[in-house]
Amino acid sequence: MSLIGKEVLPFTAQAYKNGEFVEVTEQDLKGKWSVVCFYPADFTFVCPTELEDLQGQYPELQKLGVEVYSVSTDSHFVHKAWHDSSEAIGKITYTMIGDPSHVISRNFDVLIEEDGVADRGTFIIDPDGVIQALEINAGGIGRDASILINKIKAAQYVRNNPGEVCPAKWEEGGETLKPSLDLVGKI
Repeated sequence: MSLIGKEVLPFTAQAYKNGEFVEVTEQDLKGKWSVVCFYPADFTFVCPTELEDLQGQYPELQKLGVEVYSVSTDSHFVHKAWHDSSEAIGKITYTMIGDPSHVISRNFDVLIEEDGVADRGTFIIDPDGVIQALEINAGGIGRDASILINKIKAAQYVRNNPGEVCPAKWEEGGETLKPSLDLVGKI
C-alpha cells in the first residue's frame, strides 16, 4: 500500500543536531515542508556520501522552506560519534534522528526486519504532515540530493495552484497543465 497522501504516523525520538541532543516528533514535520531521508547505518560506505550530498543541498532546501531530517536505526549517541569522527558527516547541520526502536522506520515502511536497518528511503512531506513524494533505493544505490530541489518546487507549485499539475522534467517557471476533458489524448 502506498504512503502517498498519508499523514506521518506519531513518533518520538532522540536526535543529534549541531552539537546537541534534541527530541523530535511527527509534530516537527508539520507547519513547513520536510525531507526525511532514511539510510541503513552510520559508519558505512554509501551512507556518508549521500548524507554529505544532502548537506550540500541543505542551504537551497532551507531557502525553499524545507527542513531536513536523516534517520537510521542507530542511536543519537552513535550519530554524534560519527559526526565527531567523519569529515563528511562532520559537515552536517541538519537533524540526525536515531531510531533504535524501529518505530519510525516501520511507520515509513522502510525497515528491513531481518537486518534491523532501514532501506534508502527519501520522503517529501508537506506542511500538513502528509507524504507527497517518496523514493526507495536498494542498499547499493546511492541517491542524488539535487533531484529533491525540482521535486519540492513542483510539489509546492501544485499545492499553491490547485487544478494545475507539473509535467515530466518541469522546472520552476515552466509550463504546467490544467487537466481537463479537452486535454485527453492530445498530449
